[in-house]
Amino acid sequence: MRRLTLALLLSALSAASLMAFLLPDLQGQTQARSIPSKSRIVVPAGTTLLLALTEPIFAKSAKAGDSLYAETAFPVAVNNQSAIPPGTYVQGQIDTLTRPGWFSPHAQFQIHFTKIIFANGYTVELVGPPAEGALPPPASDVIAAVATPYVLVSSANDVLLDNSAQIEMVLQVPLRLNAAKVAAAVRQSNSGLLARIQSATRCRPIPATPGTPDTVIPGTPGTPGTPPTVIPGGPGMPDTVIPGTPGTPGTPDTVIPGTPGTPAVPCPAAPVVTSNPKVQNHSQSFQVTAPVQVFGKPLPAGNYQVTWKGSGPWAQADIFQNGNLVLGVRARVVLLSKASPGDMPETRAGPDGSLSLRSLRFSGQNLALYFDQGAD
Repeated sequence: MRRLTLALLLSALSAASLMAFLLPDLQGQTQARSIPSKSRIVVPAGTTLLLALTEPIFAKSAKAGDSLYAETAFPVAVNNQSAIPPGTYVQGQIDTLTRPGWFSPHAQFQIHFTKIIFANGYTVELVGPPAEGALPPPASDVIAAVATPYVLVSSANDVLLDNSAQIEMVLQVPLRLNAAKVAAAVRQSNSGLLARIQSATRCRPIPATPGTPDTVIPGTPGTPGTPPTVIPGGPGMPDTVIPGTPGTPGTPDTVIPGTPGTPAVPCPAAPVVTSNPKVQNHSQSFQVTAPVQVFGKPLPAGNYQVTWKGSGPWAQADIFQNGNLVLGVRARVVLLSKASPGDMPETRAGPDGSLSLRSLRFSGQNLALYFDQGAD
């Protein structure tokens, strides 16, 4: 019995020693696994950043390919942690531009963004589409960050987007940031620069002028003349009439016309960034060849139609089969760098081998629907 007790005691001591030896290593592995998650901030796809332009876009010179500069006007936080402070610089490029006309007093842009520069110099490249001729992975046609501002502006304006004009940039892919560098940038950020930006328009209103009145030079009055003088004649004799002198006409007033006034010339109203009042309805067909899930909801193999409204970044997507609503889900509307060559449903395999529908691309369309939460 004593031997059994001693053996159990030695076993317990050995186990305790082993745990004491292994515990620091296990703790180190746990800390090592936790460090990456704490050292990185992931801003999910679908996040909207409010930007203010730091340089204007002039109506006469603006064209596709021009660079654009702005800074964030509002902070972005992820899980109560500052990710992008106000005053962070953003660089972009104009892809397309629709100019205002006499019957269409608006301009519309598509802009993609290339980099974000924090106050401490920390720079993050926004990965765009690959070079022509490259063999990209399936999602390389997604524009990393994009804006499509709709501007109420007339053809008389000299600027299409003024200094400090606010536009919305949408992250279409997750943005991964170094948490330590972001924290240093937060301490150095200064959002007071926006208040000092002045309008870039060269238009100056011209006030009206009253003109001058007419100048009147009075004429000369006429003379009445004298009446005839009548001398009565004697008996049987006629009267003797001495003619009077006729009157003389006067001269009329002379009028020298004044100069007319000039009307005021106002400047056109400043450009206003707003939403496009024409909300487009979309309807596309697609096919899945194997059962898939959409946010955990089953979608059997077959032919379907999907409808949604607007250009996103988020929209309600309704999926129909034979005219019957199958399911309605929240989807991201993503702009692509080029039109899709065909209908391309993209699926993802889960740990159990089941397939989930990640995205839908449609033939000839430069947009896609993504059925994810924007974090991957």
